Amino acid sequence: MIPNPTLGILPVESLILHEDHDLQRTLPLVEKLRAQGILRNPPIVMPLNDGTDRYMVLDGANRVTSLRVMEFPHVVAQVVEPTYPRVNLQTWNHVVWGMSVKALAASLRKVKGIELVKVDPHKSLDAPKYVPMQVRLADHRFYILKETPSDLATHIQTLHNVVNTYKDRASLDRTSQTLIDSFRNMYPDLTALVIFPHFKIKTILKLAGQGIVLPTGITRFTVSPRVLHLNYPLHELSSAKSIEYKQAYLDQWVGQRVKNKGVRLYTEATFLFDE
Repeated sequence: MIPNPTLGILPVESLILHEDHDLQRTLPLVEKLRAQGILRNPPIVMPLNDGTDRYMVLDGANRVTSLRVMEFPHVVAQVVEPTYPRVNLQTWNHVVWGMSVKALAASLRKVKGIELVKVDPHKSLDAPKYVPMQVRLADHRFYILKETPSDLATHIQTLHNVVNTYKDRASLDRTSQTLIDSFRNMYPDLTALVIFPHFKIKTILKLAGQGIVLPTGITRFTVSPRVLHLNYPLHELSSAKSIEYKQAYLDQWVGQRVKNKGVRLYTEATFLFDE
């Protein structure tokens, strides 16, 4: 049986991010939220369970940041526990284009703490216990980015340094693919495919609790079931009423939607055309 999702009213100040966030994406959403007056899809959060009453944002960093900019005291969020069996963490890789291959390779060689180790692109790699960063260049060169042994915080900084070599000098898309050939026809000015290591959820929670964030766009959390199209009225979140009142109102509001048969569960893979 699929469990019902948990929706909670939480203080905006209790939510922390686990990835870098681009503030340039925030202002357009602020204007959209003000115009629509609703929060369409609630962010997904996970409690740190470290005694600080903080929650890490799994999905919805832009929504949370926008509400913070709007000085909202509270947000409605879908809450999942670290032990919840239907939450998974996957890694996004970066398709980079619009930058010369030569410039990217030169910039990567200047990153402190890594060595570019060339690998035969036609040779299969054994799966080691730890998978290092990899870069597949559009000119068919393939490198493993071998790091100098260090602690976890230094490793995360190295990830930032690698992403910084292209994030402001090129365009990028996220992908789960690890082979570059499928992108050659899609991106005429393809530069590279950057492949990132995998992380465990408990590691991301620990890092976020310490204020250490990952580069933008390399983690993908999936949760089932996922609450979408909630369309919760923003005025209920912006008011000065207590969090207890707001939680009770949310429970009543959701209950009424269920009673009116306004909630539907899709168990099959679904395409949405109104996003």
